[in-house]
Amino acid sequence: MSFSADDHHYMARALQLAERGLYTTDPNPRVGCVLVREDRIVGEGWHERTGEAHAEVHALLAAGDAARGSTAYVTLEPCCHHGRTPPCSEALIQAGVSRVVVAMRDPHSQVDGGGLRQLQEAGITVDSGLLEAQARQLNPGFIRRMQRGRPWVRLKLAMSLDGRTAMASGESQWITGEAARQDVQQWRARSSAILTGVGTVLADDPSMTVRLEQTEHQPLRVIIDTNLSTPAGAKILQQPGRTVLMTCSEDEAAREELQNAGAEVITVPQDAHNSVDLAAVLDQLGEMEVNELHVETGATLAGSLIQTGLVDELIVYMAPTLLGDAARGLFHLPGLENMADRLQLQIKDIRAVGEDWRITAGLKKS
Repeated sequence: MSFSADDHHYMARALQLAERGLYTTDPNPRVGCVLVREDRIVGEGWHERTGEAHAEVHALLAAGDAARGSTAYVTLEPCCHHGRTPPCSEALIQAGVSRVVVAMRDPHSQVDGGGLRQLQEAGITVDSGLLEAQARQLNPGFIRRMQRGRPWVRLKLAMSLDGRTAMASGESQWITGEAARQDVQQWRARSSAILTGVGTVLADDPSMTVRLEQTEHQPLRVIIDTNLSTPAGAKILQQPGRTVLMTCSEDEAAREELQNAGAEVITVPQDAHNSVDLAAVLDQLGEMEVNELHVETGATLAGSLIQTGLVDELIVYMAPTLLGDAARGLFHLPGLENMADRLQLQIKDIRAVGEDWRITAGLKKS
């Protein structure tokens, strides 16, 4: 299917609208819709919050009678099932839309082409695949959860130019500048959950919250805590929202103490090293409708996630400083002894953030 310059223009606008829901639609996908009739936009909308109207409905309400005979540009296939809201495919049919252009099919098992078929059976022209790559970039977590039952895992790290994360004493505040730290808050805000390890809790006593004025919700906080070592008085347990501990411990006294302190404790299987099975954690988070998982943790857990192939994306902030040979490294990656053992990364983006540099990378699949 070949698309016109106008098609590209209007779909690009729909993608802009979808991005407005970056921090608010979770666990639903971010979706935008533009209605065009006689070369003029007559209605547009985006999905703003879970449980509220979808993008198509907002656009149809804005267009009114002008929707009849229009072309709808939608970043995700219109839903065709009754979920938290009625089907958008039926709304488009009833409004008399003549053509629907979608960026990508909905990977949800209850849709996945069904919305497109329903539109076609109603006599509406349907074209798909326009700016699909850009649409997928908006919803990596939703797509991953629908297809594999797990969230998209984004590992955030901060390092010096010589690849160090802290002095030998453990002192690490602050490697990067204020601009980079504010940028991290944006990544946290778009995530469904923020994950860390108990080692980080014990060493730094972090809050793991989003500290932005416009924040409407706090992501779920998750602690990997094999032996239930989190102190009942830890700051992370005193923040608004939910904190979940993933453990394989059977210590009922520790469990009760932490639950009384406000934590939810979930038991998951052990791995071969008698630690929490990280793959099982991701499965559990998928069941909890976690789309994007933001990870901030120490070298040991970060290395384990890398070596088990569970990281989808690395966000590394590099500061123009040197911490020296005795400082702590970025990852704990035992067993890498030969060049053939090295882990290959694919750099996706490098950009300045204040005085620091932000590197976005993915792991190359062997």
